[in-house]
Amino acid sequence: MNNVNLRNGWRLILLLLFQVAVFKQLNMQWSYAVYFHIFIYPIFILLLPFRYSKVVIILLAFLMGIIVDIFYNSIGIHASACVFTAFIRPNILAINKPQSDYDVLLSPNATNYGFLWFLRYASILLFLHLFFYFSVEAFTFVYIGQIILKTLASFFISILFIILYQFIFNPK
Repeated sequence: MNNVNLRNGWRLILLLLFQVAVFKQLNMQWSYAVYFHIFIYPIFILLLPFRYSKVVIILLAFLMGIIVDIFYNSIGIHASACVFTAFIRPNILAINKPQSDYDVLLSPNATNYGFLWFLRYASILLFLHLFFYFSVEAFTFVYIGQIILKTLASFFISILFIILYQFIFNPK
């Protein structure tokens, strides 16, 4: 097993542990948990290397989402949001190209392409992930106000943790 696959395997396990052991408990203890949900697990999909095929990325996203669904006792909501995020990832990467083209050996992170590029990339994908998640959770656009409010509130707190993750694990 090469170093990239091993690193991504450990990242998957670490993010799952943090999501279900720390952030789920934080949401349950917090009185504003109706609007603020901390989701750090989508960064796994964001940081997968360019050389992985779209099918592999979608399968890994589904695996991560279904495991989160098991612990959150939600029936496929996280899995569907993860698959959606993995599906649109190549389109967002095509729109958000850095000045120099992508190197297929690298991972799309702040160290390789700059903090502002990563912030734009992560923000777009995280916002779309959260909007899709809360839309599927409500399962109707009658509650579009609540969907947008939950998306924005969760986006701002989740992007802070994702940026913190980038600074901790990619300090260069």
